Amino acid sequence: MDARRSRRVSEALREELAEIVSFEMTDPRLEGAAVTAVNVSSDGRYAEVKIGVRGGQTEQRQAQAALTHAAAFLRRQVAARLPLRRVPELRFSVGPWEDTEARVELLLRRAQKLRSRAAPEDAS
Repeated sequence: MDARRSRRVSEALREELAEIVSFEMTDPRLEGAAVTAVNVSSDGRYAEVKIGVRGGQTEQRQAQAALTHAAAFLRRQVAARLPLRRVPELRFSVGPWEDTEARVELLLRRAQKLRSRAAPEDAS
């Protein structure tokens, strides 16, 4: 996989995983967690998913356990949403939440998607 494709796949994975983790998963151990970055390996087999978690090491360990438990679910969700021949195996790296910019960006995208879905209905 060339570097440009790797960046595109990484960004697409980050967007989808961020939405799934923040808005669709109900596991209380993921409260205050957000996907901050995704790095796909050069062969496309693995993706390191970086997660920021508010709280201390206990919350980080709990989030790590929840994500490890949900890895197969997350991979299936990504496979259903993205046109990839092979969905990379997800490996999670959990750390302290340092950047709220990713969360704000995600919320803005979510609002924009909801508006765009509602717009065709309003036109009828």
